[in-house]
Amino acid sequence: MTRNNPKLCIIVPCYNEQEVLPETSKRLNAFINENADVLSPDSRVLFVDDGSRDDTWKLISGLSKSSPLFTGIRLSHNRGHQNALWAGMEKARGRFDCVITIDADLQDDINAMRRFVEAYKEGADVVYGVRSKRDTDTFLKRFTAESFYKLMKLLGAETVFNHADYRLLSARALDALLACDEVNLYLRGMVPLIGFNTQTVTYERNERFAGESKYSIKKMLSLAMQGATSFSVRPIMLVWLLGLMITFITLLAGLVLLIIPGMQLGFTAFSVWLCCGLIMSSLGLIGEYIGKIYAEAKRRPRYFIQDTAPEEQDGKPQG
Repeated sequence: MTRNNPKLCIIVPCYNEQEVLPETSKRLNAFINENADVLSPDSRVLFVDDGSRDDTWKLISGLSKSSPLFTGIRLSHNRGHQNALWAGMEKARGRFDCVITIDADLQDDINAMRRFVEAYKEGADVVYGVRSKRDTDTFLKRFTAESFYKLMKLLGAETVFNHADYRLLSARALDALLACDEVNLYLRGMVPLIGFNTQTVTYERNERFAGESKYSIKKMLSLAMQGATSFSVRPIMLVWLLGLMITFITLLAGLVLLIIPGMQLGFTAFSVWLCCGLIMSSLGLIGEYIGKIYAEAKRRPRYFIQDTAPEEQDGKPQG
C-alpha cells in the first residue's frame, strides 16, 4: 500500500521551554520546508504548553502570529508530559493524516521524521523512534533507563526497548489510541496495544540544546511506577510469592532454633522488623492499585485548555 503525501501534525509538548523554543521552531520550520516533496503543504506544528511558568506561551503565541505553520494550545495547569501529549493528539484528531510527537529539547533527531513519513507512505500506521545508542548518557542514566525497559518486560508490559515518546501515528492508529478511556496514561505501553502495521526508525540522540531537563529522578520513578501498575498485576503476584517464601524460611528457621539454643531473641527481632517492612511495602503497592481505581472511578477531565493560538472561542473543558 502506497499513500499520498500526508498532512502531518508535529505535536510538541512544552514545559518552561523559553530557552530552547526559538531554535526548536526554527528547525521544525526548516524541516517542513525542506521536505515538501513528501509532505502536504497543509502540515502544521502544534505546541502544547503544559502550564509553563516562564514565557513559553508568549513565544508560542508570537510564532502563531508570524506563520500559519505554528499553532498552540495552553493547558490551565501543569498536567504532566503524558497528558500534554494526549491533549495535543486530541486537538489534532480528525484534522490530519498522521501525527508525530517529539519533545521540544531537540534531543530527538528532527531529520529522522522524514524516515517516519516514508514508512507511513509505505503503509505503516505506527512508527517508533528508537535510540541506536546511549553514548551521551551518564552511566547512571544509561543503567537506570535500560533497567527500566527490562523491568517493564519482566512485569508483562509490552514496550519498545529504548523508545520514549518519539513516534508517528496514522489517523486510524490515533483514533484507536484515543478510544482508550483510562485516566492513568502510560503511552509507551498503550501504543503497542494498538497493533496495526508497525515499523521502527533508529536515530542518534543529541545533547539537550538549552535549558534543563524536566525529567527529574522523582518523575522518572513516578513514570516507572505508572507503567508497572497500569499494565500488569505481576507486582502483586510477586508480593504474594515473597510472602510464601518468607513463611517457608521462617518455618525452616523455627526448626533450626529448636536445635540451637540461645538464638531465639536475635532471630525474633530480625524477623519482626523484616515482616513489618514487607507488610508496609505490600500495603503501599496495593494502595497504588487502589489509588488508580479511585482516579479512574472519578472520571475527571485529564486537562483543561486555557488558551489557543490562533485564539478560539470555545472555552470548553477538553479530555
